[in-house]
Amino acid sequence: MIAFLVLETLMIGVFCSLDFILFYVFFEGSLLPMFLIIGVWGGPNRIYSAFKFFLYTFLGSLLMLLAILAVYFQTETTDIEYALNHSDLFPSGLQKWLWLAFFASFAIKVPMWPVHTWLPDAHVEAPTAGSVILAAILLKLGGYGFIRFSLPMFPLASHYFTPLIFVLSAIAVIYTSLVALAQIDMKKLVAYSSIAHMGFVTMGTFAVTTEAVQGAIIQMLSHGLLSAGLFLCVGVLYDRLHTHEIARFGGLVHRMPAYAFVLMVFTLTGIGLPGTSGFIGEFLILLGTFRVNTLECALAATALFLGPMYMLYMYRRVIFGTITRADLRGMLDLSLREKVMFAPLLVLVVWMGVYPNSFLRPIQASVDHVIQQVSAATQTAVVRRAGLE
Repeated sequence: MIAFLVLETLMIGVFCSLDFILFYVFFEGSLLPMFLIIGVWGGPNRIYSAFKFFLYTFLGSLLMLLAILAVYFQTETTDIEYALNHSDLFPSGLQKWLWLAFFASFAIKVPMWPVHTWLPDAHVEAPTAGSVILAAILLKLGGYGFIRFSLPMFPLASHYFTPLIFVLSAIAVIYTSLVALAQIDMKKLVAYSSIAHMGFVTMGTFAVTTEAVQGAIIQMLSHGLLSAGLFLCVGVLYDRLHTHEIARFGGLVHRMPAYAFVLMVFTLTGIGLPGTSGFIGEFLILLGTFRVNTLECALAATALFLGPMYMLYMYRRVIFGTITRADLRGMLDLSLREKVMFAPLLVLVVWMGVYPNSFLRPIQASVDHVIQQVSAATQTAVVRRAGLE
């Protein structure tokens, strides 16, 4: 509990920081409690997973520290707001190097393909509560970093590297969906689905249209609820049978109807069913990306049938069929405590799907401001280039 409270404090610090050094301290500090949560209270292979998680994210962040120092020498201040409003202080060549340094840290945190391999291991070994916080909030630090720093501070570099982001996002969506389809471990399947969902976020962020960036933010909020719900569902089964293996289950609807309903709602949210939060984010991202790059939109849209393939396949094997094992006949349905735990998540995924305006309206002004900054900087650079020619 101490580790969780310290982790919560550090993550709030990341989102509140208005100084680069403070941001870096909180950003790096959040590794330590999660490292302990996985390494001390995790599964049998917890030490390997904890060190892999720590080293991946720490090495990426060292490059970001160098970039922060470069920003300081260029602007003579560590004030984030000043740097964001004076992107013209960074020449085009320097922007690209700084963008790559920040990208190294944020891409690992998201995680983007091919630096995603730490996530499935960390999730499988982490305790249920650790998986919930890791997937629901820690991954969003990367998406937040892209929207907060990469786009407004390095607009020319963001524009230059957009094709790279699109390629990596398309691979993440398609490849990790196919990998999820082959999983025999329920927790690993959910972990790979997280990578596919976050691929949508990176794609939408760098499409830099109002719909796409709004969709990326909504997708992050939705994924926070969705991944928390799915990992809690896995945790319920682990609490009773101490295994995540899909083949160990089957026919649970006969013994656990309330659990079957909860898992069904989260499964349908995961595949983007209209009326759930998953649909809103994916629809807005695809709509916004279509205006920028039709091919990228078409590739990402393959997730609309790859997602149902692995999610519904998992649901069918776990919930339907007949009970063949003796230990499944005594499975207890959700307790009152577990129902109370799931209730707010269920309400929020449906509320966000049915009335998305209550979430879109508050972020509208901020999204418009970021897009305006990027567009203005890009147009200025085009005019300058034309003048030199």
